[in-house]
Amino acid sequence: MKVHFIAIGGSAMHNLALALHHKGYEVTGSDDEVFEPSRSRLEKFGLLPKEIGWNPENITPDLDAVILGMHARADNPEMLKAKELGLKIYSYPEYIYRQTKDKTRVVIGGSHGKTTITAMILHVLSKCGIDADYMVGAQLEGFDTMVKLTKEAKIAILEGDEYLSSPIDRRPKFHLYKPNIALLSGIAWDHVNVFPTFENYLEQFTMFVDLIRKNGKLIYYIDDPEVKKIADDADSDITLLPYSVPPHVIDNGVTYLITDGGKIPLKVFGLHNLVNLNGARLVCASLGVSEADFYGAIQSFKGASKRLELLADSKNTAVFKDFAHSPSKVKATVEAVKGQFDDRKLVACLELHTFSSLSLKFLEEYRKSMKAADTAVVYFNPKTIKHKKLPPLTKKQVKKAFGRKDLEIFKKSKELEDYLLSLNWKRKNLLMMSSGSFDGLDLGKLAKKVIK
Repeated sequence: MKVHFIAIGGSAMHNLALALHHKGYEVTGSDDEVFEPSRSRLEKFGLLPKEIGWNPENITPDLDAVILGMHARADNPEMLKAKELGLKIYSYPEYIYRQTKDKTRVVIGGSHGKTTITAMILHVLSKCGIDADYMVGAQLEGFDTMVKLTKEAKIAILEGDEYLSSPIDRRPKFHLYKPNIALLSGIAWDHVNVFPTFENYLEQFTMFVDLIRKNGKLIYYIDDPEVKKIADDADSDITLLPYSVPPHVIDNGVTYLITDGGKIPLKVFGLHNLVNLNGARLVCASLGVSEADFYGAIQSFKGASKRLELLADSKNTAVFKDFAHSPSKVKATVEAVKGQFDDRKLVACLELHTFSSLSLKFLEEYRKSMKAADTAVVYFNPKTIKHKKLPPLTKKQVKKAFGRKDLEIFKKSKELEDYLLSLNWKRKNLLMMSSGSFDGLDLGKLAKKVIK
């Protein structure tokens, strides 16, 4: 099979390219920019484009498939050449379905927790010796790539993102996977540049559940009212399996599950992670994993990359970073750290980086999201707002939206760093949350300075 990737440098795209290369396909690709770690990983296997940019000559009649990434524009010259030649053009989720259509497909959907739940499932299956193909949204410890596709595996575990599939395919990615087993973790409005109203956003999840295969299963978080309503309205030919927060205790900074077999210590913490774990447990049970094997395996799960990742700690202080950026994720993450260390104060710092978070109308969704923090800090760069072609934000508008008069706000990363290093960190934790990088702030170095 000969496959060409347009925009091969993307996070998901380059991992799919690697997966197909490992499967024995002949893979080529192009892009107008390729950053790390994509560059090194593609180069290692001879898949890095020889020239940066788009070249219609890359598209030849003997290609079996062209895979189009979101980074490419609708007028991409290579895509236009592929159309001219009548070649089949796929989005990456469409091609993953093509690769897994004869397998049992487990699709993890929801506004939050998708990557962590997918990672938990893969961790347990690996520990139990169960082979599975997969697609996950973060690099996982013990896994070489974020995508694996084989001929042998009879199961495919897929993280189901609700964002658009490609520049010419406006369907949400998770509408293309047609799950045999689906999980719905929770719904909180996001991606306002694509789904301008909550009702429009909600509709995507109703459609996702409608796409579950006949005699399939829906595993769902029953304490989310929107999720419960969708489950209650689901077709009668699927099995409904609800989950909630499992029994647990926190003892000396460690969270323990209370099970019939006794107390199970965990390396992860926070109510949201306990809920995620319970959903993962039901998925694994549906795939034949016993409860004893699940609990035995989950004890060693450390979390997905950038999800409540411990950067540094000392006797009195711990510094975490997290990918949290949407209001529901911010709230859950802040409450998790505060609840796990109730004898320490918490400084929570959030970067507004996404299109949604920098939109004044959507900003109101963050109200009370950082209420559990003793000190709440927000950072945003006016240049990012300008780049996204949004109206400028003022500090007054941000304070009002978050509902905290004591909110600390910074627009320059150096000033943010100086402020954080000026604080007394005795019996105090720091939580840094962003889907960006705080404009290049080295969080590892910052963490080491904080705990000194």
